[in-house]
Amino acid sequence: MKTVVFLHAFPLDHRMWDGIADDVAISGWQVFTPDLRGCGSSADWKEQEPSLRVLAEDVLSLMDNYGISNFVVAGCSLGGYVAMELIRIAPSRVAAAILIDTKASADNEEQRENRLRVASQVEEAKNTEAFCRLMLPNLLGKTTTEQSPEIVEYTKALLQDSRVNGVANLQRAMSKRLDSHQVLSDFQGPILSIRGSEDTVASAADHSRIMNAARDGIHVELSECGHLAPIEKPKETSDAVIDFLNRVSSPTC
Repeated sequence: MKTVVFLHAFPLDHRMWDGIADDVAISGWQVFTPDLRGCGSSADWKEQEPSLRVLAEDVLSLMDNYGISNFVVAGCSLGGYVAMELIRIAPSRVAAAILIDTKASADNEEQRENRLRVASQVEEAKNTEAFCRLMLPNLLGKTTTEQSPEIVEYTKALLQDSRVNGVANLQRAMSKRLDSHQVLSDFQGPILSIRGSEDTVASAADHSRIMNAARDGIHVELSECGHLAPIEKPKETSDAVIDFLNRVSSPTC
């Protein structure tokens, strides 16, 4: 059966896909929405050195457990980084990629230092409360924040469920990520880029560079939307994803 794996944003969990997963499944796809390591109901980071490769290998192990050799990967923000790592380490297994509110560039030195500082602060505090308060305004667009209090509260609840182990180690993993523009350029499959027009984290320039790297790329811009398109604009995101999946659908997926 055709399979698509949705990978969530940092530091949320699989619930961020609730607004689109059923629609995609109804359209004829087998849908997986795993919790990345340290998030939701997943295992904690333990002896593993934090890296995107560990997260990508977790996804491959999940697919192996279900006997799935070839799949479409869709990732939002952190999930997009993991999607690109999957293309890096196992390109033959990725039929197509959907990159939502993300970027293919590595962190600069200042960004790396900030991630490591946040990781230490969260561990010292033994909770994620202060971190979540600071992060929320960066995740949602201006329009969502002003006009959709129910989405603000829903996102806040997801943030509040984040775990120290996940926040700290995912920050460390992201700080070490490699630039993936050449990976996307080498990738043989089609790529869908989706960006909220009010996203202050992944810029229009970031997505333009993704599209410039892609051999076969489609870009969709969602108006009045910030960094979490699947939460802020679930119908529009779902429509764009299903249209793309219909385009790439084949017996090998």
